[in-house]
Amino acid sequence: MRPRVKVCCIASVEEARVAIECGASAVGLVSEMPSGPGVIPEELIAEIAARVPPPVATFLLTCRQDARSVVGQQRRCRVNTLQLCDRVPTEVYAELRAELPGVSLVQVVHVRGEESFAEALDVARHVDALLLDSGDQSLAVKELGGTGRTHDWRVSRRVVEASPVPVFLAGGLRAENVAEAVSTVRPFGLDVCSGVRTGGRLDAGKLKSFFARLV
Repeated sequence: MRPRVKVCCIASVEEARVAIECGASAVGLVSEMPSGPGVIPEELIAEIAARVPPPVATFLLTCRQDARSVVGQQRRCRVNTLQLCDRVPTEVYAELRAELPGVSLVQVVHVRGEESFAEALDVARHVDALLLDSGDQSLAVKELGGTGRTHDWRVSRRVVEASPVPVFLAGGLRAENVAEAVSTVRPFGLDVCSGVRTGGRLDAGKLKSFFARLV
């Protein structure tokens, strides 16, 4: 089955339109982060989310780790999916479910090695999907996405095979490597940002090439 594609770091209504016309199943809207590209104000996130037609999903990328802050963001931005880019206490998942029924939860796991396999399966029990990325939470300034780097896809493949929920693959994806990524990992979905941008702007030509290489 052809994987679904989430185009991340959407910065305007126009970029959302281009992504959707090219075939995106979801758009990623980045709120305040300690590092990385694509951060836009919550007011703009809300404007873009309101203009995205169903059934395209609107993902709010958040680095917040407490339920109250995340709930507040969702209510201001009105997205239908929360992408938790940092680790959160286990009780936060239940609190988000109670406060935001109908909003999907996607947990990012930054694949650093074999230990990430166990982490992914542990959090999979609490969320609707996993997203495997290439950040590094151990740095003084955390990397929570948008690095443009790939990680060990062999670990990601093991997660896909064992996970009870769908898995998105992120990190360094571009037209030149997407076919290999899909054949190696077999993810439910793909998440692309820097690989389809030129000078920080969404590049329709690169995005069309990315979709053309999907298998």
